[in-house]
Amino acid sequence: MADENNPAEENPEDIMDDWAAALAEQEVADSSGATSGGSDAQPANIFQSFDANAVPAGAPNNIDMILDIPVALTVELGRTKIAIRNLLQLAQGSVVELDGLAGEPMDVLVNGCLIAQGEVVVVNEKFGIRLTDIITPAERIRRLHK
Repeated sequence: MADENNPAEENPEDIMDDWAAALAEQEVADSSGATSGGSDAQPANIFQSFDANAVPAGAPNNIDMILDIPVALTVELGRTKIAIRNLLQLAQGSVVELDGLAGEPMDVLVNGCLIAQGEVVVVNEKFGIRLTDIITPAERIRRLHK
């Protein structure tokens, strides 16, 4: 016989019987609640609804709210790893080899997230980037999970 204070000694069949009894009791409670007018009870709305059609009162229904938020746009030529010893030896005119190849598209990042690739252009003696490939939202999400 199983000790009531030590559930580890309880028979697995007794545990299954307890679960079956609890499920049967729940079904009876659910069915009696539906027939006795319990269906009038509504669940408590303690969480905000995020339905596509549900817009909080006074909230604009457009993207204008976020258009003025600044983001950091970075154009990356390439990357490299360098030992601190070699870093301290750098001087004006030193060349640091990057993993990017000449003529290869450069990465355009917004807040550190790749959004496009492009090529360098010079306009009025200033550098710029011509976007050649925009990363789709699905591809951005896929890259996040790597």
